[in-house]
Amino acid sequence: MDFLRPATWQDALAAKAEHPSAVPLAGGTDVMVEINFDHRRPTHLLDLNRVGELATWTVEDDHVRLGASVPYTAIMENLRTELPGLALASHTVASPQIRNRGGVGGNLGTASPAGDAHPALLAAGAEVEAESVRGTRLIPIDAFYTGVKRNALAPDELIRAVRVKKADGPQQYSKVGTRNAMVIAVCTFGLALHPRTRTVRTGIGSAAPTPVRARAAEDFLGAALEEGGFWDNGKIITPSVAKQFADLVAGACNPIDDVRGTATYRRHAVAVMARRQLGWTWEQYRGTGRTLRGAA
Repeated sequence: MDFLRPATWQDALAAKAEHPSAVPLAGGTDVMVEINFDHRRPTHLLDLNRVGELATWTVEDDHVRLGASVPYTAIMENLRTELPGLALASHTVASPQIRNRGGVGGNLGTASPAGDAHPALLAAGAEVEAESVRGTRLIPIDAFYTGVKRNALAPDELIRAVRVKKADGPQQYSKVGTRNAMVIAVCTFGLALHPRTRTVRTGIGSAAPTPVRARAAEDFLGAALEEGGFWDNGKIITPSVAKQFADLVAGACNPIDDVRGTATYRRHAVAVMARRQLGWTWEQYRGTGRTLRGAA
């Protein structure tokens, strides 16, 4: 196994172009586990830790550009207002040591359906900034996951950053695990209300071959909120609407039975998280609704 250690981003792109099978290494919290257990034996490791720009972020007018190596701890401490769903997801990642090293770019590169960041990125409406010596392109998060631990990156591409829309409404995130820390998710769910566009987005993790959105549930809830005038009147959402939303979210799952949980349990848990998060986000919206409706 050869170890490549570029000093600049351009050097990293050149190395990836020359060795397309090289596995990027930044936090290493996923890659090193696979190597240590002999689940993976790449011919080249591409160490990106000297490329400092990958660990920086900028807050733009309508989005945050998050470098691929920005650690979860930095998201938790600095971007709670702009990216509340992703900040909540970051809290659930492993241990403090791993949160200090791991970042969203690694989660995306691994593309595991159990990756903690994925539901929050789906709910927020993110874009992945991929680059190679051929140029840069933005991949919508909805098109990024192509299969179990597979993504839309070309062999010569690296993730430079993730562009995440700034929250214009409440966001929530929940994770079910077999214990409270250092655990792979049994299932996860993220929900974001977008009052400016009067839309709803969701994200489901570890309950399908890839991270997915519950599009039928989003459409149903969006229509119910619009038809009932809820965005404007801020009334309490009826239990029947909440139950139908939760049932549709569960219907979007395609889980498996494994050592962490059964498919039946995963569907049930995702439905419970969806119903609870709808209650939490809507109560938050009602509390700040006048400001949010004025910005719509």
